[in-house]
Amino acid sequence: MEAFLIVLALVALLVVVTLVKSVRVVQQQTVGIVERFGKFKVGLQPGLNLLTPFVDKVRYTIDMREQVVAFPPQGVITEDNLMVSIDSVIYFQVNDPVRATYEISNYIQAIEQLTMTTLRNIIGGMDLEQTLTSREEINEKLRYVLDEATGKWGIRVNRVELRSIDPPPSIQDSMEKQMRADRDKRAAILTAEGMRQSAVLSAEGQKQSAILTAQGDKESRILRAQAEREARILKAQGEAQAITTVFNAIHAGKPDQGLLAYQYLQMLPSIAQGDSNKLWIIPSEIGKAMEGLGSAVGQIAGIPQKAEGPFPEPHEVQQDEPTPELSSTPDAAVAEADNAVQEAIEAAQRAAVSSRAQQPATPAVTSTQDTVPPATPPSPPQQQ
Repeated sequence: MEAFLIVLALVALLVVVTLVKSVRVVQQQTVGIVERFGKFKVGLQPGLNLLTPFVDKVRYTIDMREQVVAFPPQGVITEDNLMVSIDSVIYFQVNDPVRATYEISNYIQAIEQLTMTTLRNIIGGMDLEQTLTSREEINEKLRYVLDEATGKWGIRVNRVELRSIDPPPSIQDSMEKQMRADRDKRAAILTAEGMRQSAVLSAEGQKQSAILTAQGDKESRILRAQAEREARILKAQGEAQAITTVFNAIHAGKPDQGLLAYQYLQMLPSIAQGDSNKLWIIPSEIGKAMEGLGSAVGQIAGIPQKAEGPFPEPHEVQQDEPTPELSSTPDAAVAEADNAVQEAIEAAQRAAVSSRAQQPATPAVTSTQDTVPPATPPSPPQQQ
């Protein structure tokens, strides 16, 4: 009985071991390489797979996902004999698990060595400046060489990146000094350009200021000249209007010889006024003026005994009365005023000529001259 139980237990154990050897579960993105008696038989796909127990064996399990491998820094000599340290990263993926298993023993180590040799070949044809500024070109060349070499291993290199390129410390110090000098140079250039722009803008501002000042002075002079011209025109028109008003007022008042003689005598004291007057000249018409004042019937040459003709009386100008407007042509107004003054002068000359023509052959009083001290001028009647 005991022997039967032992046999039954051995059979059950054999069945369990057989089942364990026959069933294999493969994870997603993973491929199992199955060998039978040391020879490749099949690749197990993800999921549940059945094997022949004690005959088939899963030798390798290959990860089909993209893998990232960072290689330690490698010393590389440039074309100008400078040692630089380069740290690289490789992105690759297994396409054929059978080739990756049987064509190369350790594809990761093979990729690392291939990367090192390829970098030395590429960097050896470049100087330090090109090495530091041509990362994209180096990555592209390195990826092309690695992809071509690993294609027969069932591996595809997707991307190669150089994480760092470190030159020697002495070279770094020299580069920093050069960069600092370059920056100082650019700063000096920018400062000089700023000062030049500032000087140009200041000169342009002074030029514009001078131009505006000159234009303002010109316009000011023009306005002052126009104002002076209009003032002269207004003054000429006012004088002409005043002369006309006085002339009409005198004739409207109808003055006689006695009034004119009295006004004539009243002007004599003003002739002798002033400290610098050394000589007092009595006009020859003073005799006739005295005759007109005494008799009020005489007649001075050139002055009528009685004014004739209608003369309008002057009227007071109200505050709200509009001021005569200037002529639209100032030159015409000036010419008109000059003509009026000229006509008044000619009329006065004609009156003087006619008065000389009407004087008698032997005038009652001729020109007499008396020297009177300016300090105590006598009255006109006593002087006569």
